Amino acid sequence: MDWLERTANLRQWSRSGARAPHKPLLLLYALGRFQEDAEGELRYSAVEGDLKRLLAEYGPGNRTSPSYPFHHLVNDGVWEVRTDLGAGSPGTGVRELRGTRAAGRLAPDLRARLRREPSLLPRMARVLLDQHFPPSLHGDLCEAVGLDLDLERTEAGGRTAARRQRDRRMRELVLTAYEYQCAFCGYDGVLGGGAGGGLGAVPVGLEAAHVRWWAFEGPDEVENGLCLCSLHHKLFDKGVLGVDTGHRVLVSQAFVGRSAAAREHVTALAGRPLIGPQPGARPVAAPHIAWHTAQVFHGEPRPTTTA
Repeated sequence: MDWLERTANLRQWSRSGARAPHKPLLLLYALGRFQEDAEGELRYSAVEGDLKRLLAEYGPGNRTSPSYPFHHLVNDGVWEVRTDLGAGSPGTGVRELRGTRAAGRLAPDLRARLRREPSLLPRMARVLLDQHFPPSLHGDLCEAVGLDLDLERTEAGGRTAARRQRDRRMRELVLTAYEYQCAFCGYDGVLGGGAGGGLGAVPVGLEAAHVRWWAFEGPDEVENGLCLCSLHHKLFDKGVLGVDTGHRVLVSQAFVGRSAAAREHVTALAGRPLIGPQPGARPVAAPHIAWHTAQVFHGEPRPTTTA
């Protein structure tokens, strides 16, 4: 059985690029817990809070109860559920899962394979991360579910699911289009090249952000990219920041920051026009903005005070 292929083909609700990372998040969580305790079960009542937090932080704005993937992941052959009544999930209802003391864990054949081949676990995790989340979130997500991907170094002999190849020119094209400055705040730091930059200077803390995530058919093109500093890239991918159709910065009302730094670097951005791109470069395309607003941006935007 090709577990990587099965991981890559989890059955999910899908419509017009909508995100449905519920099963991938549960499977990542289960892989992390397997690393910690290969024999342990995940009783729904005990892990419900963890799964809710994962869905709130890494899922779309229209959040779903963790009972949904806990039940439906069984259909993909990687997960099993048992209750006081015996094998099988009692349904998607929270009351049913709690009342029958439902507990889930990785399917028996998968657990046996992971014991024989430890390198399979990080390869499965990498498939889930690459297909459902942008690279800027991978480290935080692994930490959140307790995953250690160090074993990934042994991947060379294993099979991997077919996937699109990234265009390595994307970063340079986007940074050039935005003249090496953050489109939200104007940060333009470089390392080396003397006090004024120049020959030998290397941009530092600047990244090419996909507006429509690459994992969701977002193209490696300038019109799907923004040059952002590391802070604003992370906040953009977390749904704290967004862009409206007039190419102005959106700030989520759900974001709370009481410090002067939070006000200066985040809330004060509300309504600010994007910096760039330079003349002749294509600005972010409307369909990509619409996808990010619907699938990543959290809640409603703060009122703008900028004219």
